[in-house]
Amino acid sequence: MHDSTADALIVGAGPYGLSTAAHLKHYGLDVRVIGTPMEFWDGSMPRGMFLKSEPFASSLGAPFAGAAFTDRHPGWRNGRPIPLATFVEYGRWFAENLVPDCEDAQVELVDRHRSRGDFTVTLSTGEVARARAVIMAIGVRSFAHTPVVLSGLPPHLCTHSVEHRDLDRFEGREVAVIGAGQSALETAVLLADAGAHPLVLARTERLAWNSVPVPSPSLVNRALRGPHSGLGRGYRTWLWAEHPWATRLLPDGTRRHLVRTTMGPAGAWWLRDRLDERVQVLTGRVVTGARESDGGAVVRTAGRTGGRGEHHADHVIAATGFVPDLGRIDILAPELRGLVQAAHRSPVLGPSFDSTVPGLYFTGLASAASFGPVMRFVHGADFTARRIAAHVAARAAGLAAQPAVTPPARPAEETASEAAKEAAPQG
Repeated sequence: MHDSTADALIVGAGPYGLSTAAHLKHYGLDVRVIGTPMEFWDGSMPRGMFLKSEPFASSLGAPFAGAAFTDRHPGWRNGRPIPLATFVEYGRWFAENLVPDCEDAQVELVDRHRSRGDFTVTLSTGEVARARAVIMAIGVRSFAHTPVVLSGLPPHLCTHSVEHRDLDRFEGREVAVIGAGQSALETAVLLADAGAHPLVLARTERLAWNSVPVPSPSLVNRALRGPHSGLGRGYRTWLWAEHPWATRLLPDGTRRHLVRTTMGPAGAWWLRDRLDERVQVLTGRVVTGARESDGGAVVRTAGRTGGRGEHHADHVIAATGFVPDLGRIDILAPELRGLVQAAHRSPVLGPSFDSTVPGLYFTGLASAASFGPVMRFVHGADFTARRIAAHVAARAAGLAAQPAVTPPARPAEETASEAAKEAAPQG
């Protein structure tokens, strides 16, 4: 039990929550992090998955050097995909060294105390905690999007890709995967690896693939294609990835278009060879409906240039992404949620990720409508953490934010043998 009011309480212990906690602690603030480190990544992402981002763009945000992914794995080169298990281990190493006091509990309700102006947070342990600021680092789970055209299927026949950590249960079964992005294509490959018979139904006329990274591009190549950033290569991409504050200055319609079109559905370059004859792919097919039939699913599609089809499957997986929606954050008390100004279902945020409710902040996908597409990726965590921590510290002190403590020691270094092993050439 905690009798005092914390300076900040963070809902969630994924990359954004851990990064923000590390920066808040750097200011010497009393911070509570509710959640098990990397639980969503470990429990809801499919086994065998690889990250799409490059190593330099897969780091959590720390207030000092030495805690990046490439510090933990100094031999990891660009162009070498990161296995899910390796990233989860890195995130937990980060938590152990920088945020060691995460609380293994769930937040059930966040409300604001009318007279005091601070927040009351009901936990699964039964405790009602108090905090002057609440940071919603809830990730994407609440925003899983299944198209309404699939609503004719019962839950046991149609699931979202985020519901599957283990695909082995589909061995020998026909599975229709809806989508054309990395999630859909990698899910289909992993289904094939598990002995299933996947069918990908893609709206696009042809699949898109990310380009193979060039280890050391020439000066001419860099000048023509632009700098390399956490979202890829290009001048505008670099701006959105490395300076998200600029995105917030754009008109609302421009930001929406930017979030919708930047880094559109595409497969990682390293996945292309694995999408082989085991996976049937039908492009240019728009799903128009679905129904249950004889214990299985029938998905109806229409071609963009005419023609209709019906596709039978034992199960349907909607790898159709995530759509932020303030109304789906049900741990916010209804009255409190009603005080948060929203536009197109996303909270309207200030320059420090602050909502229209003083002391209430939103991170990750929930902030993408304000700060752009980088907030859909781990790479946005450091910028977010720095902005929020400085603002919370300034509110707590009532003056311009300055670090209240000296930087903590760097996380424990790898032993010489471990570092040498990581740095050794990979076969």
